[in-house]
Amino acid sequence: MRTINWSDNGHIILTDQTKLPKECATIECNDVDTLAEAIRSLRVRGAPALGVAGGFGIALAAQTSRARSQRDLIRDIEHAAEVLRNTRPTAVNLFWGIERVLKKTKTGRSVHQMKELALEEARKMADEDVEICKRIGEHGAKLLEDGDVIMTYCNAGRMACVDWGTAIGVIRSAIGQGKRIKVIACETRPLNQGSRITAWELLQDDVQVILITDNMVGHVVKSGMADKIIVGADRIVEDAVFNKIGTYTLSIIAKEHKIPFYVAAPMSTFDFEKRAADIEIEERSPQELKYFGDEQIAPLEVEVYNPAFDATPMENITAIITENGVFHPPFSFKDIRGKES
Repeated sequence: MRTINWSDNGHIILTDQTKLPKECATIECNDVDTLAEAIRSLRVRGAPALGVAGGFGIALAAQTSRARSQRDLIRDIEHAAEVLRNTRPTAVNLFWGIERVLKKTKTGRSVHQMKELALEEARKMADEDVEICKRIGEHGAKLLEDGDVIMTYCNAGRMACVDWGTAIGVIRSAIGQGKRIKVIACETRPLNQGSRITAWELLQDDVQVILITDNMVGHVVKSGMADKIIVGADRIVEDAVFNKIGTYTLSIIAKEHKIPFYVAAPMSTFDFEKRAADIEIEERSPQELKYFGDEQIAPLEVEVYNPAFDATPMENITAIITENGVFHPPFSFKDIRGKES
C-alpha cells in the first residue's frame, strides 16, 4: 500500500494519518491548497513522504493550470511551490522534492511537454522512494542480530515514506532475512505518532511490538530491555540530526548506557549547505498540548512551548544508514556527499 499516489482522475491520493489507528482512510487533493492543508495538519508527514508530496504538488499545479504559455505556467508552478514551502520549515525533503520537479518541468519546450515532465518526474520520485527505502533496509539489516529488541521513536515506517520505511524498513528487512526482531515503540507525545502509527504498522505486519510512554525510555534502556535504538531523520546537517522532539533525549540515554543509536535516512535528507544553528525548528500549535483529541487536558491560559523537532549532535550517533551504505564516525560530509547517487 502506497501512502501517496497519483489517481487516474488526475489528483493526489493520500493516506490520512490523522485517522490512524481507528481508521485507515484516504483523502484526495485536487488543488495545491488542499495539499498544503494536508501537510500542515500532518495528514501526510514524514520526511521522505513530504518530499514526494512536494513533487506531486508541483505536478498537480501544472496539470490544473490554465496557462497557455510557458511563462504563465512557470508563474503558476512557482506560486504553488511558494505555498508548499511555507507549510513546514524543518524537513528538507519537502524543499528537495519541490525543487526537483520544478527544475525538470522548466526543461519542457511547450506547455504540454512541461505538464508531462512534471507528472513523470513526480511519479519517478515515488517509485525511487520505495527502492531507496529497501536499500536502506538492506544496509541497516546487517547491523541487527537475531533476537534483538529494537527501540524506535515517532514513525519512520511506510507511513513516513511512500512505502517500506526508513528505520522501520531496517527492521522489516532484518525480519525478511529470518532474524527474530522485537520492537519497543515510544508513544511520541504530543501527537502520538509512535502509538497511533508505528504500533499500528508493526501489528499489520505481525511484528511483536511493545508500546511505552516516552518517560519510560530511561528505565527501559537501563533495565537492559532494548539492544539498539533506530530512528529516522527530518534533516541531517554537518553537526546534527534533526528529528522528532525527544530524539536527542533518547540519544543521551543510549550513549549513557552504551547501546547503539542509529539514524536511518535517504540521501535527500542531507542538507550539505547548513549547520544546526542555521535551521528553523517548527513550532506547532499550543492546542496540541492543551487538548487530547477533543478533550481539554491543560488550562487554556497556560503558556505552551511546542517545538516539533530537536537536534541530536553527531557525537551521539553510532552510524547513519542510507541507501548508499552505512556511515560511521567521524562523519565526513565531503565523503558522504561524494557517494550521492
